[in-house]
Amino acid sequence: MVATARLCITCPDRPGIVSAVTTFLYTHGANIIDLDQHSTDPEGGTFFLRLEFYTPYMDVSRSALEAAFGEVVGGRFSMDWRLSYSDEPKRAALFVSRHDHCLMELLWRFARKELPCDIAMVVSNHEDLRASVEGFGVPFHAVPVGDGGMAEAEAKMAELLGDNTDLIVLARYMRILSGDFLRPYEHRVINIHHSFLPAFVGADPYRQAHEKGVKLIGATAHYVTAELDAGPIIEQDTARVTHRFSVADLKATGSDLERNVLARAVKWHLEDRVIVFGNKTVVFR
Repeated sequence: MVATARLCITCPDRPGIVSAVTTFLYTHGANIIDLDQHSTDPEGGTFFLRLEFYTPYMDVSRSALEAAFGEVVGGRFSMDWRLSYSDEPKRAALFVSRHDHCLMELLWRFARKELPCDIAMVVSNHEDLRASVEGFGVPFHAVPVGDGGMAEAEAKMAELLGDNTDLIVLARYMRILSGDFLRPYEHRVINIHHSFLPAFVGADPYRQAHEKGVKLIGATAHYVTAELDAGPIIEQDTARVTHRFSVADLKATGSDLERNVLARAVKWHLEDRVIVFGNKTVVFR
């Protein structure tokens, strides 16, 4: 497979940005195969761009291309930009407790090469899913929350993650991570939860929803911040339900939504389709 590069840009909107970027890449032998853009306002707005191009025929090394782009284009337009490569997959860690539906969906897609990453490990506060995870050939680490509390558990998890983990996915990890643990991974931790929040907080939200007679349920994938369930949203989905749905039916429908919403969000992040802008995201699908 031909290696591609992905360039993501955020900068003040002004004329000439697309021309400058594409001309620069053309002069260095890059063949652009995909380009998407968005502006919050054509007059004084913020401009976003995601561009993908083939790399085999470039006339300079990757490091030289990046240095030249920053000097010739990035600085000129006050860009916040990043460049990544398809043959340098991100290293991901999956966190889970006992509910396995989101985890299994991600591992299944990983096994089918639908997620462009290296799943380095699964970390859990329980032993329940070890056999299922190891069946995929992925290392499993149990880090229970013992007498030392979350601080001790987080120290052990940080040691496991090391310095080269690009993404953490909370695939129904039912513990709250501290701001200190999350700080090195800004916009690199993705969580999934039911869309009942804040209407149905606390334990057993599907039973609460059943008691209220809801007609719509859903799921939300978002980046994790120190403020609980308040990070930038990446993807959401909903499903219609009726008075005939039992609590078990709601849970089954919600589980399907959760695993698919999370899988889409993770895939888009891995493909550099998500640009964070304040507490929102621009997602180039």
